[in-house]
Amino acid sequence: MNRRAGRKARMAERAARQAVGKPFIVRRVPSLSLIDDEAIAIIERNADRLLDRVGMEFRGDDETLQIFRSAGARVDGTRVRFDPGWCRDRIKTAPRTFTQHARNPARSVEIGGNAQLFCPSFGPPFVHDMENGRRYATMTDFRNFTRLHYQLPAVHHSGGVVCEPVDIEVPYRHLHMAHAHLTLSDKPFMGAVTAPQRAADTIAMCRIAFGDGFVADNCVLYSVVNTNAPLVMDQTMLWALKEYARAGQCTVVSPFVLGGAMSPVTVAATLAQVLAEVLATVALIQLIRPGAPSVFGTFFSPISLRTGAPTFGTPEGTQFQMCAKTLADRLGLPFHSVGALTSSKVPDAQAGYESQSQLMGAVLAGTNFIIHATGCLEGLLTMGYEKTVMDADRCAAMARFVEGVDFTTAAQAFDAFDEVEPGGHFLGCAHTLENFEQAFWTGEMSDNGTYEQWTAEGATWQHKRASERVRTLLAEYEPPPMDRAVRQALDEFVERRTREIEGGQP
Repeated sequence: MNRRAGRKARMAERAARQAVGKPFIVRRVPSLSLIDDEAIAIIERNADRLLDRVGMEFRGDDETLQIFRSAGARVDGTRVRFDPGWCRDRIKTAPRTFTQHARNPARSVEIGGNAQLFCPSFGPPFVHDMENGRRYATMTDFRNFTRLHYQLPAVHHSGGVVCEPVDIEVPYRHLHMAHAHLTLSDKPFMGAVTAPQRAADTIAMCRIAFGDGFVADNCVLYSVVNTNAPLVMDQTMLWALKEYARAGQCTVVSPFVLGGAMSPVTVAATLAQVLAEVLATVALIQLIRPGAPSVFGTFFSPISLRTGAPTFGTPEGTQFQMCAKTLADRLGLPFHSVGALTSSKVPDAQAGYESQSQLMGAVLAGTNFIIHATGCLEGLLTMGYEKTVMDADRCAAMARFVEGVDFTTAAQAFDAFDEVEPGGHFLGCAHTLENFEQAFWTGEMSDNGTYEQWTAEGATWQHKRASERVRTLLAEYEPPPMDRAVRQALDEFVERRTREIEGGQP
């Protein structure tokens, strides 16, 4: 009886913790830009010159070329060129802000404007924890990370390929990943982009979960297509883009750029190239379906010119984000960029300072959608269990930071000054007692006790505390409610599509 009562108490505590989690952040501090009007004019002029003189390749899709040709762009083979200002005119129909609806309406997120949210890392084929080390990811890992992200209030989005479950065959892997997002979490999630039918399957599963009519009129999927820099969109990305655009779902155009290899070695030149790629591709989305949610995305990492390896947490990476956000604002598009990236292989000091540097840059820039905010190790080759909860702690701190300083009457605390005499202390005054629980941000992962207390409690390093936190969260996990008929329909869809794909059907 006592055990049941204790379990009910823990469930109530978890429910309360989830209930108070904000679905997204509303910034109350200004964004920081690093470019002035003169620099903006230079970048925009250079992007127009690139689109006019060089153009952009749209490969492997005649329909896309015909769409551009019919709209008045200059098409020569797979190369499309645009008159200065042509793309800007076409993207004016894209919304400045929009809602991505979650299965639980209380978790729906606003994208654009002063809204900001944190999303897990995307795509690592490996996972890491302190007990088992680095290994290939499995579907069990994928489900575990989805459970963790659901329980972490600072993580606002369930993400997409939070790790690649290599034990599931590629042709139907997307089915199991979307099924996990829809059943193990009720936060918004990302759609598959690696084939048109995989995008169509994801949309179909959302129609089961949300209803056909709701999906027809609302954005429920957020999907990222990468350009193949410099200045190429390939067939796979184009086909997925068209599926989501026609369905009225959000498509993020995110040039994937390793500076020095896929763009020139300067931030100024890379900004012009990225702006050109986004302009041309968002114009395509708006030609397909005017008003379809579209986002200006970036992934920029300088490479080491000595080794060729990507580098993270660099000044140039942060500079790039802060400049690109200004360009997105000029276009009236929400901005998507990267968060807590690191080259470190384990959750050590290098992981901490590189990740915090990149995350702080994204936050200060005012990035609306911060992907790779949790879990990244080894330059996105690995998703870390301990790193996930450690990063989520920093996300919570950043959320508190952008809420700004409270200057309400209560925060001015004149009653405390009236109560405490000069030379006294405020620890026991009424104002402190009324506000101590929320007065200062306190992290889950930081140990702020004395050395003696830390030693007496086992002298536990942070990564070990994070391991314990992961185990506790997974042990306490309770799935969000789902209508039984909806769950059955999702299960049957995955089973049917798996059989069809194994049988050679598209």
